[in-house]
Amino acid sequence: MVSTELDRERDYVGMLYRRLDELQVEAQDELARVRILNVGDHDQSRSERDSFAQLYEDRILQLREVGERLAFGRLELEPDGDGPVRRYIGRIGLRDRDLQPILLDWRVPQASAFYQATARTPMGARARRHLITKGRELVRIEDEVFDPDLLDESSTTVQGEAALLAALTAQRTGRMTDIVATIQAEQDRIIRSDLAGVLVVQGGPGTGKTAVALHRAAYLLYSHRDRLGSSGVLIVGPSRSFLHYIEAVLPSLGESGVVLSSLGGLFPGVEATEEDAPAVAAIKGSTRMAELIKRAVADRQRVPAETQTLDVNGDRIVLEPALIQSAMSKARASGKPYNLARVDFVASALAALTRIYVDQLRAKRAVIDDSDIAVLREDLRTAHDVKVALNTAWLPLTPQKLVQDIFARPEWLAHLAPEWSDAERALLRRDRDAAFTVSDVPLLDEAAELLGEFELNQDADKRARKAQRKRDVENAKAAIANFGLKGYVSAESVADGFADAFAGSTTAERAAADRTWGYGHIVVDEAQELSPMQWRLLRRRSPSKSFTIVGDIAQAASPTASETWEHALAALVGGSQESERWRLEELTVNYRTPGRIAEAAQSMAIAHGLPVTVATSVREGDYPIDVMTDVVAAVRRDRERSDGNGGDAGTLAVIAVPSRVAAVHSALSAEFTVGLGAESLTTEINVLSPRDAKGLEFDSVVVVDPAAIVAASERGAAALFVSMTRPTQRLILVAEGALPKGLENLGD
Repeated sequence: MVSTELDRERDYVGMLYRRLDELQVEAQDELARVRILNVGDHDQSRSERDSFAQLYEDRILQLREVGERLAFGRLELEPDGDGPVRRYIGRIGLRDRDLQPILLDWRVPQASAFYQATARTPMGARARRHLITKGRELVRIEDEVFDPDLLDESSTTVQGEAALLAALTAQRTGRMTDIVATIQAEQDRIIRSDLAGVLVVQGGPGTGKTAVALHRAAYLLYSHRDRLGSSGVLIVGPSRSFLHYIEAVLPSLGESGVVLSSLGGLFPGVEATEEDAPAVAAIKGSTRMAELIKRAVADRQRVPAETQTLDVNGDRIVLEPALIQSAMSKARASGKPYNLARVDFVASALAALTRIYVDQLRAKRAVIDDSDIAVLREDLRTAHDVKVALNTAWLPLTPQKLVQDIFARPEWLAHLAPEWSDAERALLRRDRDAAFTVSDVPLLDEAAELLGEFELNQDADKRARKAQRKRDVENAKAAIANFGLKGYVSAESVADGFADAFAGSTTAERAAADRTWGYGHIVVDEAQELSPMQWRLLRRRSPSKSFTIVGDIAQAASPTASETWEHALAALVGGSQESERWRLEELTVNYRTPGRIAEAAQSMAIAHGLPVTVATSVREGDYPIDVMTDVVAAVRRDRERSDGNGGDAGTLAVIAVPSRVAAVHSALSAEFTVGLGAESLTTEINVLSPRDAKGLEFDSVVVVDPAAIVAASERGAAALFVSMTRPTQRLILVAEGALPKGLENLGD
């Protein structure tokens, strides 16, 4: 019976792959047809052709990315009059040539029972089948039966957990893979929760927070395509290495139009990777910096203390401070950002100076008409003395220059923040040409928000874009009819393609380059580490305040991290009166970390007073935690172990305090091929700091000098907790002295 069932399922999976290949060929044929269309020299016609070509290119890419593990499950439902009802679940949805569904996208509501059904609550399902494939070949099936009537002596073995355990024990590759085939009920419930508002997902190490966040992004993009397709989804991770680790997940789920950014990359044109010293980062992360920047912007508007005499083409004009003061007051009353208000200031000041100039000339009996006044105003605008006077009073500014000036001019900083201590101000001192750090990025964004862009014709540009959008939608309707695609795509999505074609970029690319872009949804990973200033930045990126926030308070190791979610989110959703604006979900099952490792890490964390969310591990693990005194010997022992896959021990992270990373790498390089830092995760062995390792997972971990990690910072215990919970199989602690509190018994 088993072989018969397996053969039957192999036939079905084979049919799905044949249909997938047919669809790829059809999309490639349509792409070729569209590309050779003769549309002449008309820009709109070319953009129509190019946008349809982009649609087909995206479809081809989607079909190619999900080529392996296309189908992974089957639901058997209550029979109807024609016999058993079976639904196959996969990464994307497929229909046959008669447009009948043959594979359900995992995100559709009809597929939810595959993840959430239990024997007690079957959700209309009689059985769930896992299809385990290797490449395109089905190699095994695993059944979970909810209806006892399906069980008889010839039934397949009821196992149900084999697919999950196989995924958990599989070797790591340095890149994250999707978990769409093994999503568990509590994870699925969170993935499918409402789009609106702020969702916080709290969970300890190994509970699948990152996987849940990424699959939620894919689910929301699928379920709210009309809204999120044009506004986009932003995923924020703690580092570039983390983004490299996760970047393949969403394409494998059929989604590629997402913006991935590290905290250091959230300001266009700046890609900060350097971290400040903890004391400096703590100050820069404080909301005191928002007030400081606000004062700095206001202080760049200076009314001259004395009357000035200006030379304009040989004529001398007296500029009184009151004229500058009046022009400034009018500009400030507009409520516009600094640079945009400056345009009003210059216009007002020039108008007043023009009146003075005209009166002076008329007093000399000159005849001045309206056309002469326009010429005189231009003479004033271009006169050197006038430009110097107006720029001195109100100089156009970039965010970069403002922030650099704050750091590089200690006297000005003392003027701006007299209530700060000398020691606090000294921490911010640095040269003007120093590279921006990760903590500087929200300061640049805060300055940009107050300064604004320098756009003379902003309102006119907005009206022009609105009119063009209306024309694009009308043209898209005609193009859909001409291409025979009515019912397949919407006019709005095609119009988006027109805009992208004219701009020479995708929606995601335009969003990443536009600081003022309002995302439809933002996913924040390792969110417990964010400073109040970083939260202020993210709040501006999503006007609707639609967020998925994942993290673990116990792992908070940065100097600006919070001890509670209430405190962490204060800068995002406001004070306690707005606490109803966010909701909390907790993940309680540890899928990654073997039980013996998780228990040791939790014991250490609790001994150091960390607020641990206790999670139950699904497996105990096959290896004890070793304590050794030499890092080279520890790596040698781990590499000699076999995990049952032909002696291949898998990936290994060697984690040490930053000051020892280079020395450890040097010691290991004499015997092994070793990567250094977060940029070389595809190397089998990597030496990392605790911060570099955050959010990642490896088959094995060697933690060098745990006591030094604890002592390295105020939140060192959290850094050690992170380090100890990265492995999926084995953990070795290298310590010449005593182990930290909570780990004393490991050396026995």
